[in-house]
Amino acid sequence: MIANTMQDFKLRCSTLIDHAAREHGTRPIVSIRADGNQNDSCWRAVRGEAIQLAKALAGLGIARGDRVATLAMNHAEHLATWYGVMGVGAIVHTINPRLFDEQILYIINHAEDRILLYDASFQPIIDRLRDRLTTVEHYICFDSSEVERSFGNLIGAQDQDFAWVDGDEREANMLCYTSGTTGNPKGVLYQHRSTVLHAMAEIQPAVFDFAPASVILPVVPMFHAAAWGIPFAGAAVGAKLVLSATNDAAMLLDLMKREEVTHSAGVPTVWLSLLEHVEQAGATLDDLKTVIVGGSAAPREIVERFMRMGVRVSHAWGMTETSPIGTMGAPSPDWRRRSFDEKVDLTLKQGRTPFGVELRVVDEQGQDLPRDGQSAGRLLVRGAWVLQRYFKSDEDAVDDNGWFDTGDVAVIDGDGVLQLTDRAKDVIKSGGEWISSVELENSAISHPDILEAAAIGAAHPKWGERPLLLIVPKPGRRPSEADVQQFLAQRVAKWWVPEVILLVKELPHTATGKILKTELRRQYVGYLVDNATAASKRD
Repeated sequence: MIANTMQDFKLRCSTLIDHAAREHGTRPIVSIRADGNQNDSCWRAVRGEAIQLAKALAGLGIARGDRVATLAMNHAEHLATWYGVMGVGAIVHTINPRLFDEQILYIINHAEDRILLYDASFQPIIDRLRDRLTTVEHYICFDSSEVERSFGNLIGAQDQDFAWVDGDEREANMLCYTSGTTGNPKGVLYQHRSTVLHAMAEIQPAVFDFAPASVILPVVPMFHAAAWGIPFAGAAVGAKLVLSATNDAAMLLDLMKREEVTHSAGVPTVWLSLLEHVEQAGATLDDLKTVIVGGSAAPREIVERFMRMGVRVSHAWGMTETSPIGTMGAPSPDWRRRSFDEKVDLTLKQGRTPFGVELRVVDEQGQDLPRDGQSAGRLLVRGAWVLQRYFKSDEDAVDDNGWFDTGDVAVIDGDGVLQLTDRAKDVIKSGGEWISSVELENSAISHPDILEAAAIGAAHPKWGERPLLLIVPKPGRRPSEADVQQFLAQRVAKWWVPEVILLVKELPHTATGKILKTELRRQYVGYLVDNATAASKRD
């Protein structure tokens, strides 16, 4: 056997913050609170606060493997907390404050968090739940001194004479829970190695395209799937970060212009609001180069409007179980020869996998389907930053070959480009044929009078199921059912067009901003049957 000739450089998250502080120490970290107040920091200062916090946590008895929770928005102190907790060998548990109280209560107790750091704005949640949190020993508020213990006082009592706790690169570093739309949320436990590999993949030109000169505004919250890995990828290149506690369109526009933001990431609803405000204000986004869209399928309207501004739209697919990036859209080799509409068509797809992730689409018998862009089946994934098993589970969540069933229905074309056609539970089966709720919704949203849309399968006396479309009109607009049907008939198969379209004031959403279709199906399960019965009685 030939002796190993290469160094064993551990892929731990402390190497990311060390690199950022050493090589890009003065690169700014800008934080904007919900009240508009700004705090300016930098990578060197964030590392310093992380070391002070790690030392303080060690003094409080926090050790390798302990869970330390955060209930907070995007700001530099939250960023320092991530690296400080990981630096003491513990596990960061980010909590989504938009969850119901009972879900928050469940995941804190299930994670057995020992310390909870939180924003003052979430004090009411703490007050409501504190008596039922069975494992939390210390509560630390990020931005208020009128509490038992504050973040500033805690780290202010510490110097920076502390060495990061060393350990195996496969040790756990972060715990994120799924949104739990059916049953209790499930914990996904990331590791240092998977997180660093994920960050290295993200900075590639065909993925997030980050560089030291990048100015990144992650609109996606830090509690949502690790802010899509941006706090780690940003450190890997030493980019300037702009962290905002709000996604208010006016404030985002002001931030983007003032801080010269080049890259931003968020869900479609954020971009729709921003684009509407940009149009109303007669503003421009001269510095913006790349917008990353994830969380749900991007409507064509978003892609077209950004592309006409000269902004690259990177359409991502992923989930908490994939850390979360699974695929990313990027210009194809023949991009310059494509027409504008062809470029939009490609951008609407979810893109290709970076090295480190593999995809396959299978039929109901688990057999591989061809990569022809037509054969739809269940999407399976495996890779270096993909879940093996859920936190505290005794069973793997993958098959014998490591494939995780995403629950998505998709096609993959000959170039390896992924296109989701639906969630397996959301696809509509009418008369034995499949209708994509995603495609129906995206077509509806492209209507100039429609702000948001949801398509669900509702029981039908003749066809088994038919699509029922619920739409939220834009302010001051009221599109007719016939108008929307005619509009859709020009964009989807005519037999897909819903016979019933309902205007609603709002749609229910999950804590991560996705439309809660389980609730819609519950509410409207017999709507078409009841309508058909009433119509027959009238006849």
